[in-house]
Amino acid sequence: MATKLGQTGNLALATFVSMVNFWAWNVIGPMSSKLSDEMGLTASQSAVLVAMPVLVGSLGRIPVGALTDKFGGRVMFLAVSLASIIPVLAVGIFGNANQYVPLLASAFLLGIAGTVFTVGIPFVNSWYPPERRGFATGVFGAGMVGTAVSAFFTPRFVNIFGHIQTHVILAVLLAVTAVLVYFFLSDAPVWQPQTDPFFPKLWAAAKLPVTWNMCVLYGVVFGGFVAFSTYLPTYIKTIDLYDFDAIQAGTRTAAFALAAVVARPLGGMLSDKIQPKIVVLGSLAGTAVMAALVNIQPAPELQAGLVFGGLAFFLGIGTGGVFAWLSRLTPANRVGSVTGLVSAAGGLGGYFPPLVMGATYNAAGNNYHVGLILLVITAAVVFVYTFFLVPATDPTKRVSRDRKAINS
Repeated sequence: MATKLGQTGNLALATFVSMVNFWAWNVIGPMSSKLSDEMGLTASQSAVLVAMPVLVGSLGRIPVGALTDKFGGRVMFLAVSLASIIPVLAVGIFGNANQYVPLLASAFLLGIAGTVFTVGIPFVNSWYPPERRGFATGVFGAGMVGTAVSAFFTPRFVNIFGHIQTHVILAVLLAVTAVLVYFFLSDAPVWQPQTDPFFPKLWAAAKLPVTWNMCVLYGVVFGGFVAFSTYLPTYIKTIDLYDFDAIQAGTRTAAFALAAVVARPLGGMLSDKIQPKIVVLGSLAGTAVMAALVNIQPAPELQAGLVFGGLAFFLGIGTGGVFAWLSRLTPANRVGSVTGLVSAAGGLGGYFPPLVMGATYNAAGNNYHVGLILLVITAAVVFVYTFFLVPATDPTKRVSRDRKAINS
């Protein structure tokens, strides 16, 4: 039986579980340039390898969100952490053996770890009242610091301990995390399991306007974060201007991810104070501007650091703002299912950009101009869409209040 933690303790432990699984989910990215060199991979092959865990981590969030509604966060945190152990070990073994196809298959299964986010949002939602859910989801979302942890520690651990040994360490950490979940984590007293069949529940979530609006927004802001945090080591190694080795590239990628992680709770807390719509619009505008600046290849270290840090910051506050917005608009019994769909959209938003970047890389000019221009255009178009077409509050609730006022 689990030892009961309070509201804060459960939030803290859930965030830690998320951090460890995000590390596992992103364990390939920091080593992508080294693996590419050792295997003689093309830019497209390297991009596919980096993007593969994102695919399952995206699509897998849909059933995992629905299962969280049914079984609760504690059971699903435990299941995801345990299920991620074998893929982590397989990635270490096949990466060390320079076997691309088995490594690609292992990377596909590694995406299981990326579904952890869909477990946590309904879990922390049930622990906090509506007026504090922006804060709670923002803090839990900071678990994506695992990408920064991976970028910083994975290449260093490989240098110190070896490739396979590094993955064994991570597998042990996942096992320890599962033990902590089993003994200490608990679902909120107000949480009730949803027993509706999976497909009708998913269809009900898909019919909600909030689902598709948040899918579009999260696909840009979280997708942008995932894309850069996984592909940035390759980007930095490829552009001659930066000329960093794997450890140096990993350190700078960690700084990028950390900036986004710090910004995410800020986005959630700002959304508790002002309309989440304003926060998200600011995120989209800032993302478009910063992506345009990245495209001119600012010089290292100060200029590039400020530009990439600014891009991470705007993406981070957007991720916090979107889920604060979602938590306000989604019916309580649909949060897991809606979160699954929206999180999947965010993951898919991170799956395609590395493929686009790899496919459109201009070797002659040593630039990624096409891919970055597409990001600028996407952020600008979604800004306009959000400004004019996405309601700041739930229109059905507003109509209900208006009718009550008329009847009174």
